[in-house]
Amino acid sequence: MTPVEGTSPDLMPVLSRGKHRTPRSGGCFMEFASYLAGESWSDHPACTHPVLASLARMVNDCTSDTARSQLSPLIPSVIGLKGDDRRVAPVVALRAATAALPVASAERQRALSVGILACERRLAALDESASRQASAQARDAFAQAPDAERWANDFIFSVRSWSRTKFTNHTADSILRVSVQGIAEACINNPDERLNALLTQAIADCDAILRAPTDARVAPVPARF
Repeated sequence: MTPVEGTSPDLMPVLSRGKHRTPRSGGCFMEFASYLAGESWSDHPACTHPVLASLARMVNDCTSDTARSQLSPLIPSVIGLKGDDRRVAPVVALRAATAALPVASAERQRALSVGILACERRLAALDESASRQASAQARDAFAQAPDAERWANDFIFSVRSWSRTKFTNHTADSILRVSVQGIAEACINNPDERLNALLTQAIADCDAILRAPTDARVAPVPARF
């Protein structure tokens, strides 16, 4: 399928939840990204890093029907954000977890806090600059949920095998799922706005990593909540 030159998401069918066989039945965020990239219709296109694409699908599905169309302008910006940089998964997962931690339920806060610490540990092993930025991001989030941080530290101390657990794309997806659902179901005025901001910031994070020169260091954008 080849997109028409000048085509924009505004001219496409309205975004909807889930997977769709063809554009005639509607489409989700990543399906329209595959269309704009000139790929076969798919919600798992090759044009976008799988972890960022996973976040986009989750945000698409958890955003309300009335607000989902506001995600459309972001679709072109995920095209071409791909590569094997190992920082992407923990950076995107950390962005999601720190966005969700202050507003999620107490039960989810515990899981998110463990996820944040896992992202910090992974980035510390990969990149000094990214590690400093991740620590600052984590500290800002933990300042709003200190009980959850204490619980996570106690949990990690009690589970001896935790330090040997590998951080994979599957780990990142698990953190993303708790984060996005935590925001969508939070008792806040506008969860849709927070989800939109999360995806916007994650795209900027990935852009800084994947479009930067090979010797550049990641510089996540500040949160705007």
